Amino acid sequence: MHLPAGGGLGLSALAHTPLDALHRALGARFTPFAGYEMPLQYADGLKAEHQWTRANAGLFDVSHMGQLRVTGPGLHAALEAALPLDFDGWPLAQQRYSLLLNDAGGIEDDLMLTRLADEVAIVVNAACREKDLAQLRTRCPGLAFAWRDAALLALQGPQAERVLARLQPAAAGLVFMQAAQLALVGADCLVTRSGYTGEDGYEISVPAAAAEPLARALLEDPAVKPVGLAARDTLRLEAGLQLYGQDMDAQTTVCTAGLAWAIARARRSGGAKEGAYPGAQTTLREVREGTARRLAGLVGLEPVPVRHGAAIVDAEGAERGTVTSGTVSPSLGKPVMLARLDSALAPDAALFAVVRGKRHPVARAALPFVPKHYKR
Repeated sequence: MHLPAGGGLGLSALAHTPLDALHRALGARFTPFAGYEMPLQYADGLKAEHQWTRANAGLFDVSHMGQLRVTGPGLHAALEAALPLDFDGWPLAQQRYSLLLNDAGGIEDDLMLTRLADEVAIVVNAACREKDLAQLRTRCPGLAFAWRDAALLALQGPQAERVLARLQPAAAGLVFMQAAQLALVGADCLVTRSGYTGEDGYEISVPAAAAEPLARALLEDPAVKPVGLAARDTLRLEAGLQLYGQDMDAQTTVCTAGLAWAIARARRSGGAKEGAYPGAQTTLREVREGTARRLAGLVGLEPVPVRHGAAIVDAEGAERGTVTSGTVSPSLGKPVMLARLDSALAPDAALFAVVRGKRHPVARAALPFVPKHYKR
């Protein structure tokens, strides 16, 4: 994601998160994003915030994301008919990644779901909030959907466990993709050990009224600094994590995005619950037969940033792919990219990114670009 600069016209018409006053007190530079005015960066800037998160703990406001509570009779069966999930063997207080697909197999959104005692909590992408809600209500007419009146904070980095455990020792007992209801600054919070940076950390759903007190309590620790959307984007790209609306969308199929692993095993070919979700016919066929293009990692061999939409060409100048995300990696000091490339390309094919009409050499790279550090 090449985020726009903060400021400019129209910011006053945007929605604000419960932490807006705190962001202003901290000197945030804002940007419009998904209908919200969000902190792009703070005084230290993108590179410093990125590196601080890798070494210490960054605090992100991601309250623009949609947080749904789903309840009702036949909850699990209804959601299995709408999404490629399998609740059999899914432990309570466990989080999983899934996809909301259309009938053609395109990705309408990617989701995080947490199984709780009497409900399922779903986090949806900010720009997809109302679209997702409408589709889920249509597919699951017997279920009740409600937005949580909550902010969402992400505490990410190698110091995250120590910092959060200072407020609530039970947080240290969670491992990657586990969840718990924990009391933080006197508020009942849904905490998951997850995030979008590739680092260890937590996402904390906190009642809106308690969001600023919790953020201030976390920022009292010298290991914690506020981090904006710009560094969140470079961190997730280094980790090889895709962004909805940029690396995938409603016209991108599961296998083209390299996300076949997100289909529950029981819903795959030969599984006990094979298919029977929207888009299954396309998805299962592509798993068997492959796709014309698929997601790959690339690194630039010259110090030239390559952004979303840049063409990838071969030695003869034929177009062989498109960059979906690109940045100069603060950790590696070189351009890194996610791209959809022709599946028929030889692994050692010479490739070039076209930037302002000029070709710049790129090379295939394994994902993630920077190792992930989840606590398992």
